[in-house]
Formats: sequence, C-alpha cells, structure tokens
Amino acid sequence: MKKYFIFLLLLIIFGTQISLAQKLLIPMDQTQSDHLKAYGIVYWVLKQDITVEWLLNYRGGSFLMDNYEGIVKELRLRGVKYEDVSSSGLLNIYSIIDESNMDIVLLEKAAKIAIYTPPNKLPWDDAVTLALTYGEIDYDIIWDEEVLDGRLKEYDWLHLHHEDFTGQYGKFYANYRNQAWYQEQQREFEKMAHQLGYTKVSDEKKAVARNIKDFIGQGGFLFAMCSATDALDIALAAENVDIISSVFDGDPVDPKAQVKLDFKKTLAFEDFKLYTDPMIYEYSDIDYPPSFQAVSPGAEADYFTLFEFSAKYDPVPTMLTQDHVGVIKGFMGQTTGFKRDKIKKSMVIMGEVEGSEQVKYIHSNFGQGTFTFLGGHDPEDYQHFVGDPPTKLELHKNSPGYRLILNNVLFPSAKKKERKT
Repeated sequence: MKKYFIFLLLLIIFGTQISLAQKLLIPMDQTQSDHLKAYGIVYWVLKQDITVEWLLNYRGGSFLMDNYEGIVKELRLRGVKYEDVSSSGLLNIYSIIDESNMDIVLLEKAAKIAIYTPPNKLPWDDAVTLALTYGEIDYDIIWDEEVLDGRLKEYDWLHLHHEDFTGQYGKFYANYRNQAWYQEQQREFEKMAHQLGYTKVSDEKKAVARNIKDFIGQGGFLFAMCSATDALDIALAAENVDIISSVFDGDPVDPKAQVKLDFKKTLAFEDFKLYTDPMIYEYSDIDYPPSFQAVSPGAEADYFTLFEFSAKYDPVPTMLTQDHVGVIKGFMGQTTGFKRDKIKKSMVIMGEVEGSEQVKYIHSNFGQGTFTFLGGHDPEDYQHFVGDPPTKLELHKNSPGYRLILNNVLFPSAKKKERKT
C-alpha cells in the first residue's frame, strides 16, 4: 500500500491534491440504494476504458473510480448511491484497508459475456440473465452450434443455468412428458444433434460439455447454477458410457454404467451415484437435499453462511464472496446444493449450510481458467416451479444472493495478483 501514500504525499507537496485526487466511491454496504445496478455501473465504466478499484471487504466490497461528470450522470440516472471522496478521504480509505482484512483489486476491462441457453423460450427463467438485464450488462446468447463451432474463444465469461448435458431433457419425463413444451424441446434437441452430425442427443451434449471444459482450461471463466453444475460433471464422467434410459434414446442404460464413470475427467465432483430411473427428478446423489426426499426447514429458516477469507492472501474467493451480509437466504432448485462428501478436495468451499451436509457455493481453477458453482435456481424465489413468472428484480435491488452472481461477472476484469501463500 506504500505506493498510495507516496502518491498522495506528492499531491499534497505540490498543492494539487483536490483537483487530481478526487474520486467517486460506490458504497456496497447497507447504505447502497441499488446494489445490483451498482455492478452495472462498474461494468459500464470499464467499457469506457476507465479502471475501477474494488475495495475488498471495505464497506461490503465498495468500488472506487475517478470522478468524471459522465459517471456521475450515469449513477444518478440508474439510482445508484455514490459519495465524493476528497484526497484526505482517499488517504483515510487506503489507511483503513492497509491495516485491516481488506485489499484493493484493480478492475481493468469489461468481460465479454456469453449465456448458454436454448433459442426457444422454455417455461423457466435464468437468474443470471435476469441479473444482467436488470443491471444493464451486455451479453450474447449462444447454444450448441456456437459451442461446437469454437465460438467460446470469443468470450471471457460463460454462464450455464438450468441445463442438462446428459441428454435426458432435464429429467422432466415423469411430470411433463405429455406437455407440449417438453415434446417440442425434445424435437428441437434431436434436430440440433442431427444437424451437428450426432445420432444421439446425449452424445452431442457430451461433446458440448467437453468443449466447455476446454474453454475453462484455455483461460475462460465459467459460472454455473442449478442443474448445470452437476449435469456438466456427470456428462464429463460418462464420456464413453450410456447412462440414460431407453425412453430418451431408444436403447437401455449400460448395466455397468456406474463402475465405468471416470471421475478424473470431472471438474468439481467425484464418487457420485447416478439415478438412471427416468421417473426420478434427479441426476445423481450430488444434489443435497435430493428433490425426492427433500427435508427443508422452509423459506423462513433456510440460510447459508459465506466464508470470510483473508483479502490480502486469498483475493479470489474474497472477490466472489463480497456482500453486505454474511448470511444469505437459502433457495431451492433442481440442484439445490452439493453434498459435501461428493466435492473434490481441490475445491474451495465459499458458502455452506452450517451443521449440514449441504455446501452451496464452490470455486476452483482448471488449467488456465476458473469455474464457480452456486446451488439453487433463483436467490429471490425460494421454490421456483416450472411456469412461474420471472422474478422482478426491481423489488429485490439489494439482494445478497444476486450479488454473488454479479461478483462473478466482474471477476474476469480483475488484474491478476500474485498469491502471497
């Protein structure tokens, strides 16, 4: 932190501290009027080729930037609270950060974002798409054709949500096989697989999963929620194994499917047991609690706790857990959380339900890139059902759960710092 004090000292000596050092602070503590749009402002500033300082653990993970008239106008238009910071105030902020479990990460460039989602509208929404749209953050929609064409290399950050990479059409067979949307989905997926040269949807989806894994290995940032988290790993483990029922592909499950799984190929999970019965709305025993025997305390009593990391020594998980509260409301999904004993030892656990087998939020590196998994479907809709209307984020502009999503959006913009351990 010495460089900050030297800089400010020079300003004071030459009498130019007021005009040169004045900054804008976007506080991210309980005083912020709209946490979610604050992330959009930061993304917008980065798109103007203006750097932003992310003040880890300072007032909920606040943002500091140069005081430009255009930024002030944008802050006012979007209803985001900000504070003017004088040079003496800036010196005080840097001093607090230097002496506490806080640090500064420089955000340099807005990430190019892709959302993996089918072109036809399905009867559920995506929390990340809702967050990006509300925050006015740009993104592209891609699907299997773009992934298999090598288009992922055009993006820095990829999101997966309520998707199925196993070829079981989301395992909705038991409840929705006679619904028009389900039958249309099956036809569209089969058509896409055949166009891309695959006889089975399951084989095509496994190829997509491998390409996504390669994207991470080559330096990409992946963020996944809900069923995309475990479905991705299951597809990777079952690369050369038929794990799906005849109702999906016309031939039976390999009787030795379980023992043929290769957990060395997965990203986050290992030693899991498959649920191959099409009448079970669950892929494996990774999900905890399982949907067919969920033991839930109910929305009023369901919470998970974020880990507090050392900002100076572990800046990455610190960035990903920035929030104005340390305890987050729980929320369910096809994959609500991850069973602790199925998580690889290489994973960093960032959020868990205390006293439970459920882990909610995990992260790790793979190759040159990183991936982060968050269990659950929608942080502000406790039990989101097929066909429910999308969440109105203008009613949840200070959502701690949605902040976890948006931390991930800014993460690729951070200038890499050498670890101190």
